[in-house]
Amino acid sequence: MTTAASPATPSGPLSPDDFDALDAELDLLRERDDEIPQWEFCEGFLAALVCMRRELPADEYWPVLLGDEFRPMEHMEFVWRWRRRWQEIAFALDQPVEELHDERTYQPEALDTRGAILSLPPEDRVEGDLDNLPAYAQVWALGFMYAVENWPEEWEPPRDPEAAEMLDTALHDIVALTEDDTGAPALSMYSEDGPPTVSKERIDTLAAAIWAVYELRQLWRSIGPRVAPVRKAAEPGRNDPCPCGSGKKYKKCHGAG
Repeated sequence: MTTAASPATPSGPLSPDDFDALDAELDLLRERDDEIPQWEFCEGFLAALVCMRRELPADEYWPVLLGDEFRPMEHMEFVWRWRRRWQEIAFALDQPVEELHDERTYQPEALDTRGAILSLPPEDRVEGDLDNLPAYAQVWALGFMYAVENWPEEWEPPRDPEAAEMLDTALHDIVALTEDDTGAPALSMYSEDGPPTVSKERIDTLAAAIWAVYELRQLWRSIGPRVAPVRKAAEPGRNDPCPCGSGKKYKKCHGAG
C-alpha cells in the first residue's frame, strides 16, 4: 500500500520508471482481485475518458476500472501518475499534428508481448507461452472500448449526419485493433533486432486507431457536452387542490384566468 503523500510534480512526460511503478501498483491490487487489468488496458481506458463527450468524475470511473474496493486515497502515487498521464494524453491530442512521426503525437503505451516471449532464450520459455497471447496494441484497444461500452450514452451518434459518420468511422478503426493480428510477421516492436511478431498491416491498423482518437477528441470538443432536456413540471388538473396550499381548487386559485 502506498502512502497518501504525493511526491512533487516533475516536469515532462511519464518516464519508464513511472510506468514500472504503475505496473507494480496494479500487481499489488491484483493480489486481492485477479480481475485488475494490466496497465495497457488502463491506458486504453484512460484514452477513452480523455476523448469522452462528458468529463467523468473520478468516483464514477474508478469502480468500473479497478473495482468497488479501490480506495484512491490509499494509492495516491498511482492516482498522481494517472492524472499526469491524463494531462499528457490530452495535451498530445490537442496538438495540430499532421503525421505520426511528429514527436508531439500521442503514442499508446502498448506491449509487443509476443515479441517479449520470443526474445527469451529457448530454455527460459514455457511450453504454451505463445498460445492465446494478445496481438500488439490489442489490449489497449480493448481498454478503450470497455470505456465506450460502459458509458454508451456518451457515445451516441450526434444528430449531424457528417459528425455521426465521423464517430462511426473512428470507433470502427479502434474496434479493428481489438482483433487478432493475422498478417505475416514483419517486425518486432519489442526490440529492433528481435524476432518479427507484428505485421505491417497491424502497424497500419494502429495508425488508423491513433488518428481515430484524435478525431474523437476533436469531435466531442466541437459539439460539447450533451444538454439534458428541460422537462416542464406537470400542471395540476383544474379540480385538483392548488399546489400553493391555499386549500382552493386549482381552477379557482393559480389556475384561474
